[in-house]
Amino acid sequence: MTRHKTLVLAFGGNAITRQGQRGTFPEQLENIELSCRDVVELARLGYGLVITHGNGPQVGSILIKNELAKDVLPPMPLDVCVANTQGSLGFGISQALQNMLLKAGVRREVAALITRVRVDPGDEAFTHPTKPVGPFFSREEAEAQVKAKRYVMREDSGRGWRRVVPSPRPQEILEGRVIRQLLEQGVIVVAAGGGGIPVVRGEEGYRGVEAVIDKDLAALRLALDVGASGFVILTGVPKVCLNFGQPNQQALERITASRAEEYLKAGQFPPGSMGPKIEAVSEFVKHTGGTAVITDPANLQAALRGENGTRLVPG
Repeated sequence: MTRHKTLVLAFGGNAITRQGQRGTFPEQLENIELSCRDVVELARLGYGLVITHGNGPQVGSILIKNELAKDVLPPMPLDVCVANTQGSLGFGISQALQNMLLKAGVRREVAALITRVRVDPGDEAFTHPTKPVGPFFSREEAEAQVKAKRYVMREDSGRGWRRVVPSPRPQEILEGRVIRQLLEQGVIVVAAGGGGIPVVRGEEGYRGVEAVIDKDLAALRLALDVGASGFVILTGVPKVCLNFGQPNQQALERITASRAEEYLKAGQFPPGSMGPKIEAVSEFVKHTGGTAVITDPANLQAALRGENGTRLVPG
């Protein structure tokens, strides 16, 4: 097989469970197939491919189940919940993509890996948790959670109270060597879903921790660790925009990493949505000298040809 560049493709969790859907597994499979449509052609062309994905809606559903069933079954810790979504979504992506490859006559294997990501136990995120997870509670329910489980609870945009957990920066993809070996064999790899399972290393080895790693920064770490030459973040819009949602909205087609960081510092990209994506692709371009793209799944091929999407370049 002719070897081409290696691309890391990051799918958003909201692209797998879309707004207004119940989140059934058939719905997720249908959305995965739509997201993977252009991946088949990249596989045919011989690109090395690593797919990673978000898990916000899916892990949120597990946490709701934890809460509803807490009097019947023991709730699972957050690192285990992330592992559960890696398994279910990894299965969905690998099966859907493999079937699409078979139908298209493309002989490539797909493998999904349960992936751990090492974080620094001294990261300040562990003393200043900021990432909201799980269901909304009333003030009284939140106070009960604090008392019973020592959770940190915060009011979230007037919608109720939610648990907030640490979101440390990813330091290392522990399965990075295995991913590189699979890529050398031409295997399409699904890895580091949901930001990866957060673990720290101590005297007795690794252990999981109650945290959520930002999926875009984890995708960046994955791209750097496997030596990717291209990095694509697939989100809900075809292009990044300045003044998003305002009358003077302006779509960006080609932008340098340094200019993107200037816009980020100016507050153009909110921390809960486009901000981490811009941070991730800017750092990739600065570290590798390569290019990165932000677009939606429907425009993946066009964006890689430079005909759509927002392309970040060195400078």
